[in-house]
Amino acid sequence: MDPIIETPRLILRNWRDGDRDLFREINRDPKVMEFFPFRRTPAEADLLMERIRAVIDATGLGFYAVELKESAEPIGFCGLSKAGLFPILPEKTVEIGWRLATRFWGHGYITEAARALLRYGFANKGLPEIVSFAVEANHRSVAVMERIGMERVPSGSFDHPRVPDSHPQLLRHVLYRISPPRP
Repeated sequence: MDPIIETPRLILRNWRDGDRDLFREINRDPKVMEFFPFRRTPAEADLLMERIRAVIDATGLGFYAVELKESAEPIGFCGLSKAGLFPILPEKTVEIGWRLATRFWGHGYITEAARALLRYGFANKGLPEIVSFAVEANHRSVAVMERIGMERVPSGSFDHPRVPDSHPQLLRHVLYRISPPRP
């Protein structure tokens, strides 16, 4: 499969069957999933991976596998996807999001991948804006949003409608956005 995006250290591409172990790992790791109300079983992770793969095949957008160029090892995902939060966000809103296996944290991989995805989203997909959102206390993700040039929307904070009442600490989300650079 052809890569969707290449950076100096990374390849962003669709998922392969050989990526299942990594995908399962990141969806059950308590540190990676700290700001999500659940962990996924291997079967649930497999179903999600198949859905993501199908969306990428159909639309060209989705949460792409991130692979190290040097070793061809998958390390997580980073992608552009429909936010699916209407009426909180307009129906066609595209978000950028990521997850990375903890052993790869601290190397700037997500920042590198996300910057490349922003360029791709604006130049290749003609997106008028890209958003990102995270639990207010998720300082790691917020730091990435700020490093890639996104700006917080002060009036955009919202309670995520898919967070169950059993996890009130995960309810409040902050919203960041970025528009294409001016020529």
